Amino acid sequence: MKKKIISLLLAGLFVLSNITVTYATEGEIADMQAQKQQAEAGLAQAQADISAMEGKKQELEDYLSDLNAQYEELTNVISDLSVQAGEKENQLKDIQKKLKKAQKASDKQYEDMKLRIQYMYENGGTTALQTLLSSKDLAEFLNTAESVSKISQYDRNMLEKYENLQETIKEQKTAAQEEKTAIDSLLAERSAKQQEVQELAASTSDNISSYIAQISASQEEAAALTAQINSADNSIAQLIQQAEAEKAAQERAEAEAAAAEEASGEEDTTEEDAAEDTVGYEEDTTEENYTEENYTEENHTEENDESQDSGEDTSDAEESSESTEDSSDASEDQSSSESTNSGQGKYLGNFTLTAYCNCAQCCGTAGNLTASGTVPAAGRTVAMAGVPFGTQLLINGNVYTVEDLGTPYGHVDIFFDNHSDALSFGLQSAEVYQLN
Repeated sequence: MKKKIISLLLAGLFVLSNITVTYATEGEIADMQAQKQQAEAGLAQAQADISAMEGKKQELEDYLSDLNAQYEELTNVISDLSVQAGEKENQLKDIQKKLKKAQKASDKQYEDMKLRIQYMYENGGTTALQTLLSSKDLAEFLNTAESVSKISQYDRNMLEKYENLQETIKEQKTAAQEEKTAIDSLLAERSAKQQEVQELAASTSDNISSYIAQISASQEEAAALTAQINSADNSIAQLIQQAEAEKAAQERAEAEAAAAEEASGEEDTTEEDAAEDTVGYEEDTTEENYTEENYTEENHTEENDESQDSGEDTSDAEESSESTEDSSDASEDQSSSESTNSGQGKYLGNFTLTAYCNCAQCCGTAGNLTASGTVPAAGRTVAMAGVPFGTQLLINGNVYTVEDLGTPYGHVDIFFDNHSDALSFGLQSAEVYQLN
């Protein structure tokens, strides 16, 4: 009986230690999964920040492109205005020269006319009377008077002509000066606008550089979080394998404890039966000694032999019963194994299926290798934690290889060549079998 109690205590302690280790492993897995979820949340936030900053950076780049176009346009306008201002300057110089020339011709004409008038009329009517008297006849007098009249009319016409010319030149000068002033004003305005655009372009370039630096920092943070998630997946996979190994060890320990308990119970039963036989025998012999007193050592020996033979028969029967029970347990284990392992491989369960590709939206950065270091390929590569890299999974009649991480055990992420196919796949579920 003491041996049975000790065996049960030892088995209980061993099972309890395995349960404690299993609970500790499950707690570590929960902590690691919590850390992974926190890292995934941080990664999602970092990717959202990167996307937002990329959008703002693109807006600034578009704005900078517009500013550069405006600056180029203003440069061309300023160049044209500079040419026009130069032309107006030359035009004003030419007008000034013409004005001076016209003024000089007008002054000369005025001086000549004064001389003629002075010559013709300095003596008043005497000169006219002398001209009349000196004429041979009336015709000569009329001709002479007509000539004087024509000269006077010519002088008036020429004077009027030069006055009109001067007035025209002055008007041209005024118009040219006004145009030159307008051109200079527009040139100054465009130059100021050009300076403003140049300053805006410089400020926008600085903002773009700042966003580039922020995006780079966020990408580094996302890469660190991705590495942390991959590390957590590896740790979770190792802990799951450890938990499965501990669970198997626990089951073996429970089976051994049950076998030990059963064996101890059978041994105690045998000992108790033997003790009862001995007590009964002693009582019988005592009664006989009291009544007959003819008890011999030979009879005592025969009865002991019969008791031993009876014990041996009981032990053989119990051994046969144990053999039958072991055979039944083995048959049940074999049946259970056959239900779990079919012709399609080891059945893992009904798993969640999603899809991803190698773009920046799915992976943070584009063109990455898998966590196992391979180049991902559609129709082959899947991601799932909890199993070693290289594990082959049978899903919907297709054979995939676990080459990447990113999803927990029970969630298979299937690789596609492009983002549109991954989106079209959506969220599904399927029976999953392990082939190796």
